[in-house]
Amino acid sequence: MKKLVVLSGAGISAESGIKTFRDNGGLWEEHRVEDVATPEAWIRDPELVLKFYNERRRQAMNVKPNRAHFVLAELEEHFDVSIITQNIDSLHELAGSSKVVHLHGELFKSRSTRDPDLVYPIEGWELKTGDLCAKGSQLRPHIVWFGEQVPMMTVATQITEEADIFVVIGTSLAVYPAAGLVYYVRNEAPIYLIDPVQPDITLSKKMKFIKEKATVGAEILFDELIKVA
Repeated sequence: MKKLVVLSGAGISAESGIKTFRDNGGLWEEHRVEDVATPEAWIRDPELVLKFYNERRRQAMNVKPNRAHFVLAELEEHFDVSIITQNIDSLHELAGSSKVVHLHGELFKSRSTRDPDLVYPIEGWELKTGDLCAKGSQLRPHIVWFGEQVPMMTVATQITEEADIFVVIGTSLAVYPAAGLVYYVRNEAPIYLIDPVQPDITLSKKMKFIKEKATVGAEILFDELIKVA
């Protein structure tokens, strides 16, 4: 089987009803990023940060995968598919994708503030002050905040370098380091970019732009890829 690697972004989840940061004028639920998604915010006001992510978690429990998520899962019947997502929701997994790398963390997990290797699932939607890890420290959202390192980038880069086909869906390729993954695609591997707005990028590689929203573009992609499976 050919190896198909997909980089997905907020645009694919937006069609399921999950609000995106960039679509809200730089605000998430009326909050500035600096107030809810940075290490400094956590130190300054952990209660606000916990409340913010609790609300996002509660909202995420009421959304479902859309057709784009399901199409990517169905492609596993024809390709060895790995998904690298910038999204923190679990919609890819709910749709049936079996190999998903979350670059920016996972909304339904928490981790220790003392030992980042201690990661726990969150049952339900609420993470509270006083919820502690096995070493006795407060649990925080398992999210890569602005200003933090992206631990899964090394894994994502390795997967990208192995791709026979690379797909970008629902992202404008404006957020780094994730956007830089396209530069690790082998020259002989075609790149498909699905987004209503064509990203401002020029590569000396085989590229095809599908200027559609994720749900429509995924169907077009499926029909094209089946020809080369």
